[in-house]
Amino acid sequence: MLNRQGHNIIGTAGHVDHGKTALIRALTGAETDRLAEEKKRGISIELGFARLDLQNGQIAGVVDVPGHEKFIPQMLSGIAGIDLVLLVVDANEGVMQQTREHLQIMELLKLQNGILVISKCDLVEPDWLDIVEEEVREQVAGTFLERAPCCRVSALTGQGLDDLMETIRQQLRRVEPRDASGAVRLPVDRCFSISGFGTVVTGTLNSGTISTGDSLEILPAGVTARVREAQVHDQQVTQVFAGQRVALNLAGINREQVPRGSVVGTPGLFRATQRIDVQMQLLASAPWALKFRDPVHFHLGTGRSVARVVLLDRDEMLPGARALVQLTLDQSVLAHRGDRFIVRSYSPMYTIGGGIVVDAEPQKHKRFRPEVTQRLNELVSGDLGFWLQKLDELQLARLKELEKQTGTGRDQLLQGLEKLRHQGRVELLAEQWVSTERLRSWKQQLPEIVSHYHSQHPLRHGIPRATLQAQISDKLAPKGFEVLLQWAFDGGILVPRRDLLATPDWQPQLQPQQEQIMSRIEAHFRSAGFEVKNNQEVLLQLRLEEIDAEAYFSYLYLEELLVRLNQENSLHAEHYRKAQKLLSGHFKKQPTLTLAEFRDQLGSGRKLTQALLELFDSYKYTRRVDDHRIAWQLPEV
Repeated sequence: MLNRQGHNIIGTAGHVDHGKTALIRALTGAETDRLAEEKKRGISIELGFARLDLQNGQIAGVVDVPGHEKFIPQMLSGIAGIDLVLLVVDANEGVMQQTREHLQIMELLKLQNGILVISKCDLVEPDWLDIVEEEVREQVAGTFLERAPCCRVSALTGQGLDDLMETIRQQLRRVEPRDASGAVRLPVDRCFSISGFGTVVTGTLNSGTISTGDSLEILPAGVTARVREAQVHDQQVTQVFAGQRVALNLAGINREQVPRGSVVGTPGLFRATQRIDVQMQLLASAPWALKFRDPVHFHLGTGRSVARVVLLDRDEMLPGARALVQLTLDQSVLAHRGDRFIVRSYSPMYTIGGGIVVDAEPQKHKRFRPEVTQRLNELVSGDLGFWLQKLDELQLARLKELEKQTGTGRDQLLQGLEKLRHQGRVELLAEQWVSTERLRSWKQQLPEIVSHYHSQHPLRHGIPRATLQAQISDKLAPKGFEVLLQWAFDGGILVPRRDLLATPDWQPQLQPQQEQIMSRIEAHFRSAGFEVKNNQEVLLQLRLEEIDAEAYFSYLYLEELLVRLNQENSLHAEHYRKAQKLLSGHFKKQPTLTLAEFRDQLGSGRKLTQALLELFDSYKYTRRVDDHRIAWQLPEV
């Protein structure tokens, strides 16, 4: 379910003192500069927020970002979550340095929708405005703003504000809706405490829906908190949706556990990481090349950290180049495949590039390995390749495990897996997905593993199911293993031998000495009848305590010469059939049977009689009631 309720965020961009805050004040009536220093200096230092009534039944959130070069980190934490940008240019000054840097950042973040706004139009002649607009158009040529509408306004006189409002409404109709049914993901841009209420966090809800009472996880801290209260534009609500500016009052945590850059998300679905694979683009205007393990400032969502650049296929990255890179971070971040990020040079700080997260939980790579580059290129090519790669790393996985590993919503992921199955690249084994290539390998291994087991255990009729399953994969669930076995049975590759599995032509291979031992054991059980001792005592009596007892007894069971009563006791098959007849004959005369009565009929000891009756209970021949048994489904004899 996509969010189609008009929940959108509008952001500003542009050089310091070009009228962004005044414009927001004129549109919303709200003062977004709340700090004393901001009011004293007349510039924005921190992010500002306001509510914009679009006068068509919808409300949009507005994020006012600082324009000064010293506050680019604050600008980056606000610009990443917006749907529509207003690039503001002062009619007096025209395009300035931060106008250009903000435009570069928005291009790197792949923003899609924007409006050009020429501010302070009341201070210049109309002819001059044409020159300014032409300059702005030249600056944005080749960017996402190339065909953007341009509005000329004055926050002081109100000139052009109605036209700007109508343009905003038109542009928001083009915005792709966010996924309100997906996992909750809220990058935190502010966290503070209110006396009597506790910890409050704010941010733009990227995806999902949050209701009061929900439990959410805060990363990278890894703590869980309950939503005590939710607000949108200072109004208390019971539910918030993707695309809204929200404030959450969280119970169970303190503000130190949720610094800016944290992410509030669905519990158990996301994991913080200090290593990510990315595709990085270096700006052509970058002042120098990046070299192996150079440090950079890394900005993703509302967070920032220092990253080391591990170039995988080169020793340096020249300005204007694009490359596959592994970043190692000095602190944990929550990244998601497809997230856009910005990198700035370490010192002095300039915006030098950005890119897209390819894999948020990669292994450490060795450099200059063609297979690594090939795999990453496949991941860049689309979600299907990424999901297939994650599935291969997991060997096989349930849908929920893949959700967690890929950070993808269930519906989208299921559609992708079905597409991969249609392409013949994945299969579903009961409830677990597996790559077709891995499944093919397992099918080839089945007869090989069983044949090897036969060669190692020539007395045995086959391999135990659990042994075979563990050798195929310890992650393969029993239901999936049964599906795999059924394929082997249908194809005549394996055959079941009671609880064992064998190749079709396999027969136990007994040496003459082993045949003699088998005969001695079988003859002893035949002659001892119901007075036979437990298996271990029989071997001691026959002076065979050194043999592989399990192999010999297993052979005798499967040849139906002996019957296993339990782990300790066995009975010759001939006497077992006698016991069945005695059981049926007794219940033709009597409605109940006690252990003592059956012991006397057998002429046996208590332990063997008890083992035999418990076996009858397990077969549902009898049912125990208090200290006696009654007939249930007696055997046909």
